[in-house]
Amino acid sequence: MSTRESEAVRVERLLDAQAKAVQLFDEIERRALVRPGVGERDLSDEIQSLAEEMFGVTRHWHRRIVRAGPNTLLPFHANPPDRVLLDDDIAFLDLGPIFEAWEADFGRTFVLGDDPDKHAIRDALPRVWQAGRAFFAAQPEITGAQLYAHVVDLARAEGFEFGAPIAGHLVGEFPHKKISGDDAASYITPGSDHPMRRTDPTGRACHWILEVHLANPARGFGGFCEELLDL
Repeated sequence: MSTRESEAVRVERLLDAQAKAVQLFDEIERRALVRPGVGERDLSDEIQSLAEEMFGVTRHWHRRIVRAGPNTLLPFHANPPDRVLLDDDIAFLDLGPIFEAWEADFGRTFVLGDDPDKHAIRDALPRVWQAGRAFFAAQPEITGAQLYAHVVDLARAEGFEFGAPIAGHLVGEFPHKKISGDDAASYITPGSDHPMRRTDPTGRACHWILEVHLANPARGFGGFCEELLDL
């Protein structure tokens, strides 16, 4: 297989993994799994069972993140106490299922009830994400640090704070960290000063996830979304 053919296969499989993740989220919504009265951990277990039922998924490349209420303000590495979703709540899911050795990384926010501020943050998420993607597309030599700074500015223009120290990362075959490592260059973050459009140490094209974590500290909640940036 030529390098070009190999890269075409990688792209196809990354897009296929994301398409399956979208189907999983659609089914989560169809079954109304994000609901009042369920705990975050129980919901995480239900999602794991659903992923296995639908696609045979038994592994996730990162731990399943289910956050509700004030827990939605916390960054990825936090480990808050379990919380039960309320009638008028906000929650987000950040899932990294592995489909046939290919990583997906997908996140969405759900609002229960009619709170206008919660609806506002949920509705702002795709606008910030799309504007971040447009900025990436328009800057051939963009670095992770530059994209992070721009996404922070976009969040503030919408009236929110940016709630995370990163705005995305490399993605690929599981486990991608064997290729990418843990340094800033693997993330969309301050100090990531290499062009994002580059090859990894094995000579393959780098592919990226863009993630947006908005925060409304005054109201005590946030929202989150993520998906493939460059494909």
